[in-house]
Amino acid sequence: NHSPKTWNAAKKRVAFTASWLDIYRKVPKDLTQPTYTGAFISICCCVFMLFLFLSELTGFIATEIVNELYVDDPDKDSGGKIDVSLNISLPNLHCDLVGLDIQDEMGRHEVGHIDNSMKIALNNGQGCRFEGEFSINKVPGNFHVSTHSATAQPQNPDMTHLIHKLAFGEKLQVHTVQGAFNALGGANRLESNALASHDYILKIVPTVYEDLAGRQKFSYQYTVANKEYVAYSHTGRIIPAIWFRYDLSPITVKYTERRQPLYRFITSICAIIGGTFTVAGIIDSCIFTASEAWKKIQLGKLS
Repeated sequence: NHSPKTWNAAKKRVAFTASWLDIYRKVPKDLTQPTYTGAFISICCCVFMLFLFLSELTGFIATEIVNELYVDDPDKDSGGKIDVSLNISLPNLHCDLVGLDIQDEMGRHEVGHIDNSMKIALNNGQGCRFEGEFSINKVPGNFHVSTHSATAQPQNPDMTHLIHKLAFGEKLQVHTVQGAFNALGGANRLESNALASHDYILKIVPTVYEDLAGRQKFSYQYTVANKEYVAYSHTGRIIPAIWFRYDLSPITVKYTERRQPLYRFITSICAIIGGTFTVAGIIDSCIFTASEAWKKIQLGKLS
């Protein structure tokens, strides 16, 4: 059994140790003085902290898209192929004359490609809309819409056209990524020279999108330059066509979907609370000190 004196001595030692270790010492309420200014600053402080907290919470819940550039072929499982989707209207050229030809530096030369494609008659059969999906090799080359595959070549084929879509790779359903995935979509050449050829020079840029789960989609953006010309040879005028000449960029663009880590969110909240309280305390202390000094000056004048 311990005597009361022993317990009291132990309590004093604990209290003495706590007085040195406690950095959050308490001030008795009867030693503090509430003011209207302090109450106003406290309300503003709470509202400001609530606003910053909601802002940080919104940023924590939302995802952000981070992009990076590197040199590599991102889609090594594609077998060296790129899927292409083409949708183009030629309102003054009959469907029997419209065809798709594909060439590249690996020796591919295909005239009148018909797989996964269809032709839709326009203007009571006077025009044609060509829709096709095909693949190209990952080497420089071209594909072109022309009359080369027709059994009988027309004298003056009209190559005026409207491009609805030209896209490469998978379609990305991401609104936050603004890229040139369909840069030629809406290209209108209906008012151009009917006998002219059209050259579209494409620089294809591999693009990867990785979501929060780590799933990747492989697509391609592209830049485009174009020219319109009437070509001649020693035998006369060359039959016009719509050329899409492409080359691949060695640079890959990668978009990664990320969410702010929890530790960063907690750190931000602690910084908001601590910083706001500190600044508000400094402001309140300055106002209170100035107010007390002004009161003393006024009392000095009265006396």
